[in-house]
Amino acid sequence: MHRKDTDKRIKPFLWFTLFELLKLGASFGGIKISTTELSHSLRCSQQSASRHLKLLHDSGLISKSVSSEGSIVKITEKGLRALNEVYFDLGKLLEEGEAEKFILEGEVFSGFFEGAYYLCQGDYRDQILEKLGFDPYPGTLNLKLNESELEKRRRVELMPAIYLRGFKDEERAFGSAHCYPVVINEEVEGALIVAERTTYDLSVMEIISPVYLRGHFGLEDGDRVKVSISSPI
Repeated sequence: MHRKDTDKRIKPFLWFTLFELLKLGASFGGIKISTTELSHSLRCSQQSASRHLKLLHDSGLISKSVSSEGSIVKITEKGLRALNEVYFDLGKLLEEGEAEKFILEGEVFSGFFEGAYYLCQGDYRDQILEKLGFDPYPGTLNLKLNESELEKRRRVELMPAIYLRGFKDEERAFGSAHCYPVVINEEVEGALIVAERTTYDLSVMEIISPVYLRGHFGLEDGDRVKVSISSPI
């Protein structure tokens, strides 16, 4: 039912360069590294190391600035997701296909009522139907997480995701989004949808499904809802 967007996945040679930067400490803060030093770590030419850094930067997988001592490099959230895609693939293969799963519980609240507008856009709707396997109800269920759930939520967004590409119509541009399959209250299948451009922070989850969730479960603002989230891979 779920399908990976293989064209969005990092090329293997760049993944190994990203992995080397991870080992050198580039995930927790900027590290100073010259292309000569990186080439020694990668056992490649300085020109290749420089090209790899440029490609990673152009793809948004690292942030990079230049000082007199060399490049200051940090792996971005997008880069960490790319690393985790391989991690989750390996985990699934080595652990007999068991995917990592997170259980989060949030409180229902009324959002900005923009979900219906976006989900009614034909391109989004067609992609959800094709890639997630259901026709989305025109609206989202908004859940507010407490602080104790935020680390799990952060880890969720490092999992491989189903990618919804952005598009343009005659009036405006619509951004891309990532989706993660979910089960709501152990009953209804749907997805957590995370827009690349959003006014919400990690404490908010926007859930889509083929049914009107408020009506299906008789939900009101303040009610608690349990969401089980797994990798689509």
